[in-house]
Amino acid sequence: MPVLAVCAGTFAFAEGPVTVPPGMQVVWLGEVHDNPRHHEIQANVVASLAPSALVFEMLSPEQAARVTSETRADLDALGGVLDWSASGWPDWSLYSPIFAAAPEAAIYGAARAPGEIRRAVTEGAFEVYGEDGARFGLDQPLGEKEAAMREQGQAEAHCDALPVDLLPGMVEAQRLRDADLAAAALEALEETGGPVAVITGTGHVRGDWGAPALLSRAAPDVEQFLLGQVEGDLPDEAPFDLVLTAPSPDRPDPCAAFR
Repeated sequence: MPVLAVCAGTFAFAEGPVTVPPGMQVVWLGEVHDNPRHHEIQANVVASLAPSALVFEMLSPEQAARVTSETRADLDALGGVLDWSASGWPDWSLYSPIFAAAPEAAIYGAARAPGEIRRAVTEGAFEVYGEDGARFGLDQPLGEKEAAMREQGQAEAHCDALPVDLLPGMVEAQRLRDADLAAAALEALEETGGPVAVITGTGHVRGDWGAPALLSRAAPDVEQFLLGQVEGDLPDEAPFDLVLTAPSPDRPDPCAAFR
């Protein structure tokens, strides 16, 4: 099925796997987590890229260490090894083809313990990450305009149901997760030589303030490619190298829980 794409301000139809420009060291592959088409495209890109490492937002480093040549021989069983069904992420069948697309790639996890994410809401990203967070700019407050835009984005993502005074903390939690993704990608690149593919939500792939921006701050010479995947209409502004849109799957109203 053709997928409408916009790249560098122009519209086109992308058929089949996305072509990543040569020389890219870190390739960010965004998703809406429960969209099957997004995962299909990710698996296609990974297969064509043949990365030396895969970084998953969904895995902790401890879980990633369980992915060995033995455990990945049976992908259905691997979901059990990772305790995926208890993770809260969409079904394992959406993600297992990505593992299958790069059977030799080293696996890295960027997920942090939920308690530390919650602590970032109240104490701030830098306090939780530690002094090394300065290389990702976590020791610096956001500019007023960026902070306002990001808080509005958090409000919309949570169906405008969050107390206003909680929104800055939610942004801090997002900054912490972006830093963890950037750090995992850099670690994977340093240890394997790359290329590295990162599987994460499209919000983390933003080139203006997401994980790639933090990586560039820490390692400005690393070449990156940013694929954002969305649903419905294409955004007016796309802080990616390429953005694709696909139809939304049937899903319950995400705001029903808040009501």
